[in-house]
Amino acid sequence: MRIYISVDMEGVTGLVGADDVQMGGRDYEHGRVMMTEDVNAAVRGALAAGADSVLVNDCHSTMRNLLADRIHPEAGLVRGKPKPMGMVQDLDDGFDAMLCVGYHARAGALGVLSHSFMGHEIEDMWLDERPMGEIGFAYATATALGVPVVMLSGDDVACAEIAEWDTRVVTAPVKHARDRFAARLLPAAEARKLIEEAAAEGVRRATADPRPPRPPRDTTPHTLAVRWQSASVAQQLEGIPGVTRRADDARTVEVTGEVPALFRLFGVFSGVAYSVTGQAPYC
Repeated sequence: MRIYISVDMEGVTGLVGADDVQMGGRDYEHGRVMMTEDVNAAVRGALAAGADSVLVNDCHSTMRNLLADRIHPEAGLVRGKPKPMGMVQDLDDGFDAMLCVGYHARAGALGVLSHSFMGHEIEDMWLDERPMGEIGFAYATATALGVPVVMLSGDDVACAEIAEWDTRVVTAPVKHARDRFAARLLPAAEARKLIEEAAAEGVRRATADPRPPRPPRDTTPHTLAVRWQSASVAQQLEGIPGVTRRADDARTVEVTGEVPALFRLFGVFSGVAYSVTGQAPYC
């Protein structure tokens, strides 16, 4: 039984502000510890539910946030960037389930540190006209590869967002948003217990006998649309073959393809946006 854990930082226990999650922030080093402990709780839960191997992908900002020497000794770690597939790097159909730890709500939602991949630069994203952010894109990519997403931790808004994609996902709301930079927090020990229990329950459901049917691999074309704050970014992206700008919105680009390929192409979008705006993707 192989389990994959994708780890972001904004939805981690106790973290509410930019200084908690950005390298150089006054509380960033403490945030790294909190992130590592949330991950270890998820690993413990997966192992308790029978996982034979666990692979963890650090996918926030520099993707060098987790403390490698403090990660659970039975978990592998994917660390650093660039990664062609970013938040789902090394995920394939050989995994039995994917867990999402420390995730946050999409741009525009009143969730803790909410955004979609690039802070203020991305205003909206859609997959086949369905609004999405990092949660939806990661979910759609994993399920397109045939891997079920079974658990997510983050604030209550992030947990509600994954339920819009799949009500079967077990959630662990470790904090309750009061605004974009404020939350009512669960005590750390209680939050880690919630994460561990949710991870165990998600893995049990995915590997039950008889287990629920895995999502079929999706090779049908889908359309990704992204609205940027700057029309300059959209204009530059239009130079990529297959990418077009909407006639009624000079800031929105569209492209059609299979979802895993769209996820990888979006990484190229982010690189182009960085070259235009100087704003680095931080997921």
